[in-house]
Amino acid sequence: MSASVPGLTALSVNLNKVALLRNSRGADLPSVERAAQTALAAGAGGITLHPRPDLRHARPDDIASMRALCVAPIELNIEGNPFAPRNERYPGLLPLVEQQRPDQVTLVPDADTQLTSDHGFDLIADAPRLRPLVMSLKALGLRVSLFVDMDVADVARAAEIGADRIELYTGPYAHAHAAGDATSALDACARTAEAARRAGLKVNAGHDLDLLNLGDLLRHCAPISEVSIGHALIGEALYRGLDATVRAYLDVIARAHGR
Repeated sequence: MSASVPGLTALSVNLNKVALLRNSRGADLPSVERAAQTALAAGAGGITLHPRPDLRHARPDDIASMRALCVAPIELNIEGNPFAPRNERYPGLLPLVEQQRPDQVTLVPDADTQLTSDHGFDLIADAPRLRPLVMSLKALGLRVSLFVDMDVADVARAAEIGADRIELYTGPYAHAHAAGDATSALDACARTAEAARRAGLKVNAGHDLDLLNLGDLLRHCAPISEVSIGHALIGEALYRGLDATVRAYLDVIARAHGR
């Protein structure tokens, strides 16, 4: 298995869509574990899963199998809403990560009714609830990233809350890029990323990133430590194969870094 090249943005492959396809038949195919092995062998630096209480894609047992695969320097990133209620099948995000100890936990304010994440935290209103949770995660030795809008006001509050990183929600940028004019969106991402770095935070990015828009984001907002990509990457893999698709994304990252 390969890992990310030092100095380059790390690619974490989100396998939720593989799990969603598997769950549609109620069996074990396609295999999330085999998909992870393929992505890592192709050079991905890590795996991302985003379990939700309805278990519509990633399940708690998936996290256990990914933890076994992701051995340093490969990283496991678990996303989720720390405030989502537990049920008989879903123990809650904090118990999951306490048991499996991923390398990074990305906190996301998504409701159970959302098809996908579509906004970041309000770093002012959400701070009182987030701060003790972040401290609990840090006490476990986990890196904590907060999902934020690309033009969030006062991003430095993420550092005050105790986070190590932010993840820029890049959905609006991706839509602007597809429409042919991403200048304003790129500028918003760059301003927020720079403000975060001044506050001592590293910057991740994710949501609707693809082979067409990824390079522009990385060049405009450098340095970005990690991108988490799932929907577009798995969609593209249907046509060209997962190994070739991961390598194509890594090539975009390398070219954006001038390699």
